Amino acid sequence: MCQVLKVSESGYYRWLKNHSKPTKRRLLSVKMKEILNEHPDNDNYGVERMQIALRQRGIEVSRRTVYRAMKESGLLHKRRTPHGITKATTEVQEKENLIKRNFRANAPLRKFLTDISEFPCADGKLYISPIMDCFSGEIVALEMQNNMKKELCIATVEQLHKSFPRLNGAILHSDRGSQYTSESFRDTLNGYGIQQSLSGTGHCFDNARMESFFATLKKEKLYKEGAYKLTREEVKTMIFRYVFVYYNRIRIYTANPFGLPPVKYREWKAETAAA
Repeated sequence: MCQVLKVSESGYYRWLKNHSKPTKRRLLSVKMKEILNEHPDNDNYGVERMQIALRQRGIEVSRRTVYRAMKESGLLHKRRTPHGITKATTEVQEKENLIKRNFRANAPLRKFLTDISEFPCADGKLYISPIMDCFSGEIVALEMQNNMKKELCIATVEQLHKSFPRLNGAILHSDRGSQYTSESFRDTLNGYGIQQSLSGTGHCFDNARMESFFATLKKEKLYKEGAYKLTREEVKTMIFRYVFVYYNRIRIYTANPFGLPPVKYREWKAETAAA
């Protein structure tokens, strides 16, 4: 048979010996599935987050190899591209935008983002109001109510101040919704020494990082779990657990060094500074 196939006898037996052994890519796929099985929400990991997870476990592979292994194993997800509108802004609005799409911060509790998003539940709409720390991406405050009145936003800021009392000089950026431009909301910020920053009218990308969080929350948890079939109270519980247990403390955050989750990055920086 070797003569007919024009291969050496030793080569044939070498192929026969290795034929049943798993390939490196197959072994890599097994490791990827182990990572996804570590937490129910890990199955949202894409190529970049999976590469970081492998690196954290001492496995160095190229992005291309990760992509191919995930594709062969059916682990890839369709990318969602946000669509927004842009409009001309006035000079006054430009001055009121203090962060100008710079969503990074050199220290915790100095620059925050906030916004409101709605989600339909079985018994009505739920309005979600988080505050994100630009330093680590941590959600440091979160309020949810059945309306989007200014009291929702004020309660979110009050929760932030209760957790972190020393906010004098910090910046809080939002869009120009009537809640954020209300006198009551601005008085609350002034009382805590917080500077207000506002996006330009119709400029959704002026608060893109906050919009990205909402997209992640809905894609990875709410839409996936069919939360629209649940009551508002059930969805509230789901969101709190996702944000404060998984998103802040477990989920790989690609914008942070080593992919550290927001809380772990903040703690690591504090320990490094104290050393």
